[in-house]
Amino acid sequence: MRLVEDGAVSALCEDANGRRSRVNLLLVGDQPAGTWVLVHIDSAVRVLDPAEAGLISDALSGLAAALDGRPTDDFFRDLIDREPQLPDFLRPAAGGDG
Repeated sequence: MRLVEDGAVSALCEDANGRRSRVNLLLVGDQPAGTWVLVHIDSAVRVLDPAEAGLISDALSGLAAALDGRPTDDFFRDLIDREPQLPDFLRPAAGGDG
């Protein structure tokens, strides 16, 4: 969500569909209007840069499209023509037995 107004404890935020709600900012601190935040149960849990906010918005739109039976390729451009990678914590330790 994007902050519509400055906020210290809470702020009015808007999602990509224009839906507005008041969001608690205690976990991320004072934020200016225009800041993108990751929101879970009406609480901002992390500040996002605009590029990451766009990817998350596309992914959520892609999930909605999949549930509606519509094509999803346009929503996951960052994953097309790319070999999947395991996160570091799931990769085998170097020199380990497996």
